Amino acid sequence: MSERTESEERLARPLIQLAKLAGIVTSYVGMSRDYHEIKDDVLVAVLGALGIDASSDAAIRQSTKQILNERYGRLVAPTVLHNVGSESHVLVNVGVTDVPSATITLENGEPYRGVILPDAGDGSIAHTVDDRFVVTASVVVPADLPEGYHTLHVTVGDRTEDATLISAPAKVELLDEMKHGHLWGWMAQLYSLRSSKSWGVGDFEDLSNLLIEAKRKTGADFTLINPVHAAEPVSPLTPSPYLPVSRSLVNFTYIRPEAIEEYRLLGAESLDEIRKLFESIEPLNNKAEKIDRDVMWHAKMQALWIIFKAGRTSARQREFADFCAKSGEDLEAYATWCLCYDKWGSAEDVATNWIHRYTKESPEVQALREQFPDTLNFYRWLEWIATEQLDRAQRNARNAGMRIGVMADMAVGVHPLSSEVWWCPERFAKGATVGAPPDMFNQQGQDWSQPPLNPIYLDRTGYKVYRDMVHNMFTHAGAVRIDHILGLFRLWWIPSGHKADDGAYVRYDSDVMLGILALEASRADGVVVGEDLGVVPAHVASSLSSHGLLGCAVEWFEQFDGTFRSPADWREYALASVNTHDLPPAAGYLELEHVKLRERLGLLEGPKEDFERSAMAEQNAMITMLLNNGYIDKEIADHREEHEKDIIAAQYRALNGSPCKLLAASITDAVGEKRTQNQPGTNNEYPNWRVPLADAEGNTVLLDTMFDRADVKELAAIMRNEK
Repeated sequence: MSERTESEERLARPLIQLAKLAGIVTSYVGMSRDYHEIKDDVLVAVLGALGIDASSDAAIRQSTKQILNERYGRLVAPTVLHNVGSESHVLVNVGVTDVPSATITLENGEPYRGVILPDAGDGSIAHTVDDRFVVTASVVVPADLPEGYHTLHVTVGDRTEDATLISAPAKVELLDEMKHGHLWGWMAQLYSLRSSKSWGVGDFEDLSNLLIEAKRKTGADFTLINPVHAAEPVSPLTPSPYLPVSRSLVNFTYIRPEAIEEYRLLGAESLDEIRKLFESIEPLNNKAEKIDRDVMWHAKMQALWIIFKAGRTSARQREFADFCAKSGEDLEAYATWCLCYDKWGSAEDVATNWIHRYTKESPEVQALREQFPDTLNFYRWLEWIATEQLDRAQRNARNAGMRIGVMADMAVGVHPLSSEVWWCPERFAKGATVGAPPDMFNQQGQDWSQPPLNPIYLDRTGYKVYRDMVHNMFTHAGAVRIDHILGLFRLWWIPSGHKADDGAYVRYDSDVMLGILALEASRADGVVVGEDLGVVPAHVASSLSSHGLLGCAVEWFEQFDGTFRSPADWREYALASVNTHDLPPAAGYLELEHVKLRERLGLLEGPKEDFERSAMAEQNAMITMLLNNGYIDKEIADHREEHEKDIIAAQYRALNGSPCKLLAASITDAVGEKRTQNQPGTNNEYPNWRVPLADAEGNTVLLDTMFDRADVKELAAIMRNEK
């Protein structure tokens, strides 16, 4: 189809109008500039996931009326955004002769002393609700309203309604070091970085040492790590860090037992038990084939029980109690879910499983909590210890001189059977999952299996769940990377029973969500990076920049119509890297490992030869860009197989030729690893998120001596622009 917009006839259809009213995008242009119109059955299903009935013509009419009546029947929207330093006009629905008034209660509970003036509007009728004409007026929120999550009280006649008033900076200010230059750091998969003291999987103590050594020996100012959101309490553990159980809490499987303060209180017998447990899995640290989280956790959990049972000093007990009180319902939800999982078995999507049979209010759940109070408290304690160790890693990074420290990664969503979905199902859409439409890298589309947050719920609740999540992440990090930042603008919803390519985009209020990011980053003196790769409208990048948020510039993706852009033409507001965790490391990419892997896994839509020719054409275009910009000479370009390391070095030198404010080097590229960490579109067909760090010959690389390696030092020198 050659047309790029919907016809007037299609736009006039009641189903299309209802979908648009609900924030559903009824057509889109894909990555290859191919135009798509969303099928009726998909629109009906997505509307159903939002709780909107579109099953018949009569239902469509009734749902349309209900949405409009609710929208205009309120005095004020439930969530309102204000930019600090600018005057805001907040729309108010009033009668023809009514004049609104308003007051504000600040986040700290005190009344706002400024003057809030009414604006009567032009008197034009916006809607009719119950035979009553509604016109739009406004109240003016002054520019000097301070940052924070406030409450706006709007009064019209004898009616008063409240709204969450989010007062956020218009943008995140760049760190001083980034205003006239850039900062650089490493990218690493934490689980893959083992030391001689790891329990077979990289942990928070390894992270602490990684950050300190990265600054001391290479001059790096941050390390971007995989998400460390909360996971299951018992094996088998989900390998993907992008399918967590809770995004507000921390993955306690990354705890280092010996780094717990109470470890020092143990007697000789307990210490000997833990030593034997460690020795039973110590050989895993040198295995280069595959990470085995389950064996690790079986041993480590026994060690953690020993330490937990040893007790705490009164001062430490008070700290633990304070943590539990501060963490509130999120912690209680997760600990209870862990207890159920522990005693009743894994959460499974069958009707007889406890996850479907019981809710948080079920007597059976309360009885289990009363039967096993120690186990319930153990899971609270694990979360406290994990949070302590992650926080310590960030403090150590800052103390070592890192400007940013940890760059935390926020996953798009949570596991469909997670504690968040079980405890608070009202937060999520029912009957849909999140994914991505087809593109050149994933020709069948992607279904990430995560239930999407319901935008209607977010608006009605002042986006509290999102606010809390962002705040919690910034308590452990100096920067936050938002995976699939497009999700703050629109998410690809796939209705139940449909394939990944048979979905629709649903809009979110990006201004509010970006405002929350700006507010939390401002409070933390932090940085926000949005992963804006793939099918992303052009306005997303400009919106991120206008809010002071960085996008992503991946060298292998910086191309248009078969030609690679010069790094000098990349965006300033971006985190620049050569590759991502969904691509092979640089050496593997040059050796076409992605072609071989996709053929082996049956992920190609056409013949392997076609994809290989396309991959070689892309590689040739990359070589041409490096040659034209002086990063390699013709000898290297003509004999690339003999100069693989030179080409990789040139790709990293090219990052320094960009205006990007942050630059990132991959640890895997530094040591010569060729295996990709994740192959989208697969589950257990490939060991996704279980590939330990190894060098070009397949030998394990331990953290103990990693920064002393010549190849790591060489790449660090390039990142410092010394080579």
